[in-house]
Amino acid sequence: MSTHSEHTHDPRKEARAHVITLVTLLILTIITVGASYIQFGSPAANVVIALTIATFKATIVGLFFMHLLHDKAVNAIIAVAGYLFLGIFLLFCFIDIGSRGNLQPTNLHPPTAVAASGEAGAAAPAGEKAAEGKKE
Repeated sequence: MSTHSEHTHDPRKEARAHVITLVTLLILTIITVGASYIQFGSPAANVVIALTIATFKATIVGLFFMHLLHDKAVNAIIAVAGYLFLGIFLLFCFIDIGSRGNLQPTNLHPPTAVAASGEAGAAAPAGEKAAEGKKE
């Protein structure tokens, strides 16, 4: 643990830093929610943008709330290395999913068209028709 000798213990400065951090995190959260309503071309692009914003938020939390900003440099290097490896692992997941062909499950069947004849039983599947015939 560090001694925090360079970190001042002025309550006003610390409170101001926490308020600025709170406002920054709230703004980034609003940007994340706003970005979720925008289609950026592909679902992968939307995920990359959301993860980028989340990385900025995690960095802010690490720097200010975990006091990495005022701690030894080796702790910051370890945190940055963790972010780097997380990004590499996610990149490999995107490469793997992008290299696959059809991701449609084989047991998924397209929905059946509803008959336009107006009969009530026309849209019911065959299994339900047989069950109705046994009840009557």
